Amino acid sequence: MIAALPFPNIDPVLWSVDIGGFTLAIRWYALAYIAGFLLAWWWGNRAIRNAQLWVNDTAPMTLKHAEDFLTWAIVGVIIGGRLGWVLFYSQGAWLDDPTMIYKVWEGGMSFHGGFLGVVVVAILFARKYKIPVLSLADILALGVPIGLGLGRLANFINAELWGKPTTAPWGVVFPNTPDCPLTWLDPVCARHPSQLYEAILEGIVLFALLAYLAYRRGWLKTPGALAGVFFMGYGAARFFVEFFRQGDAQFTSATNPWGHILRLGQEVDSIGFTMGQLLSLPMIAVGLLLLIYARRTSSTT
Repeated sequence: MIAALPFPNIDPVLWSVDIGGFTLAIRWYALAYIAGFLLAWWWGNRAIRNAQLWVNDTAPMTLKHAEDFLTWAIVGVIIGGRLGWVLFYSQGAWLDDPTMIYKVWEGGMSFHGGFLGVVVVAILFARKYKIPVLSLADILALGVPIGLGLGRLANFINAELWGKPTTAPWGVVFPNTPDCPLTWLDPVCARHPSQLYEAILEGIVLFALLAYLAYRRGWLKTPGALAGVFFMGYGAARFFVEFFRQGDAQFTSATNPWGHILRLGQEVDSIGFTMGQLLSLPMIAVGLLLLIYARRTSSTT
């Protein structure tokens, strides 16, 4: 008999109230974003206060800088995340309906897009306030895994982005899986809880690794090194988990010509790259190059 874990069926909406026909709701996903930003800001401030962690025992920015950058980061994540989803995952639907670009409340955010958005605003912020951009990148690298972990937990609560079918005893029976031939309560419908895999690898493991390198190994004294490890760590974790995660339906060979070449998609036996893997490979490469550059630059100064 196939064993499986039932989905806890947590309501994605923590609290809601109807006001004149308009529903005001507080969702776990929104709370994950808010908590992620605030905890990352707090963790970054902790590193800034510890001057001994930095080159010449001097933090690269002030606490006021960190407070100001929080707003910039929020804007970068929201705009970049939405544009990334529209460009990477909407199959060009925005060309027929350009208004969908700003309809964030309808869902659809891309981590890679949000990440690029933060990179852009970080470069602009560093230039504006004359902050070493690589050291700012290191501070961001310390805090981002917190938001990643919380975001993946929110994905699990929303019963979205689930994994491929599995017979593993820790498989979870998610509601509304489209290809389940029986009632969703049947164990044969169990799937990998890939959201939790990502929460562990991209959140807990990556956070612990970066904290160890920063506080125990002194890597913040080599500007850019920690950011390089983050790039590689996230890219490798996401690439690995994609083997267990249900592929994106818009990239199946039936709906996308590239699917015949790359075998993108949601087929159970798909062995080709998914869109998430394609977007993660450049991150791994950039992270490696950044780490090499940081090490070489540090050794010559």
